[in-house]
Amino acid sequence: MSLHTLDHWLRGSARRTPGRVAIDYLGREVTYAELDRRSDALAAGLRERGVRRGDRIATLTGNSPEHVMVFFACAKTGCMLVPLNWRLTAPELRYQLEDADPAAFLVEDEYAALASATGVEFEPLAPPDEEVEPAAGDVRDDDGLLLIYTSGTTGRPKGAVLTHANCFWTNLSFDLATGLTGEDVALQVLPQFHCGGWNVQPLLAWWKGGKVVLERSFDPARVLSLLAKQHVTTIMGVPAIYLFLSQEPGFADADLSSLRLAVVGGAPMPEELIRVWKARGIEIVQGYGLTEAAPNVLCLPPEDAMRKMGSAGKPYPFVDVQLGEGGELQVRGPNVFAGYWRNPEATAVALRDGWLHTGDVAEVDDEGCYRILGRLKDMYISGGENVYPAEVEGVLHEHPAVADVAVVGVPDERWGESGVAFVVAREAVSEDALLEHCRRQLAKYKVPKRVRFVDALPMSAMNKVLKDELRALEIQEVPA
Repeated sequence: MSLHTLDHWLRGSARRTPGRVAIDYLGREVTYAELDRRSDALAAGLRERGVRRGDRIATLTGNSPEHVMVFFACAKTGCMLVPLNWRLTAPELRYQLEDADPAAFLVEDEYAALASATGVEFEPLAPPDEEVEPAAGDVRDDDGLLLIYTSGTTGRPKGAVLTHANCFWTNLSFDLATGLTGEDVALQVLPQFHCGGWNVQPLLAWWKGGKVVLERSFDPARVLSLLAKQHVTTIMGVPAIYLFLSQEPGFADADLSSLRLAVVGGAPMPEELIRVWKARGIEIVQGYGLTEAAPNVLCLPPEDAMRKMGSAGKPYPFVDVQLGEGGELQVRGPNVFAGYWRNPEATAVALRDGWLHTGDVAEVDDEGCYRILGRLKDMYISGGENVYPAEVEGVLHEHPAVADVAVVGVPDERWGESGVAFVVAREAVSEDALLEHCRRQLAKYKVPKRVRFVDALPMSAMNKVLKDELRALEIQEVPA
């Protein structure tokens, strides 16, 4: 039976509240009726050209209502949406296109030149606006819905297959933990080529009949303005987004009165940054997830934000976790992905004995709250002791002169490995002052060997620090 397919979500909301605004995109309002009608028309067009259940539909586009229409057209036909990262180069995109082997490649005009450079045939992303008779689909719970390529930090990117059931259960668990309603207004700034661009608030809002304020990209000043103008009630971002917002000149006086839920994920939130938002009356809901878990795994409710500062919380409903060898966090539940697309070897490594091996190291306290210590690959061993960069970064974030920081481990002839802190300073400060600050709060082996000052940290499209680039930069510039 197909009890958990997402085609029902939009149809249900369009039937209940057809005139309600589903998407506000740069001032353009799209109702539930229009979203349902145009995704039906696109689904009919895909069927007419021979697209069938299980086929892939690749897209190269920024955040847009049309992209949402394509998503729901895929949900209605049993196809998989393959949202490609427009920040990639043509060769990188070509690899993913060849791997996914899509039945159609839909491209927004802005990215037509990039798409052309891949050498793969494409067509405009322009869902028709016409009335068609909705077709009764044969979509199943275990059909793939999203095929999202991971960042490829351990080699070639791998396509994670998220099924309708995966998306259903992760959104249901998110709802039980955070409670969105049809009256909520969600501000969506995460890119739609990422799992968080769908499964952390937007899809749940459309299920409930809420409004999604959809932005092309993240602009701190504009976001602060939108929070008040649109009466935004909920937002999700990675720590860097909250950091950039807090550094905006207008942050202290910005109207945040409508904001009831601010969710953070993607990386541990520095405790000092939590205090900054707390001072503005906003409790940050910390969480942890990964694409392969669709993505929600852990969540810390607002009432524990200060008492359990730094914790990622407890498992979402329907999610089980455990700590394996080396403290690696492992996940089990109906949200865990079906596997990597056409890659049984990588799937076998990730899914073992019914558990998803995340590659993240965690610890758990006596109340069952988990704290993410960092990536197994980011951890370095100095003098025989394990050092987790997130802990060192947290200490450096507490120094008033530090605007942002990333710590990486690099080879060291004496200790095996040692830490280097890359610091973005908001005011003049010396390397010695920052190292002394660390010595007062950290064991000697955890204190970085050196501090390097940079104008900005290299970021991914999800505003995550690209530590491999920093590590390579340091190794390249240190004399042999």
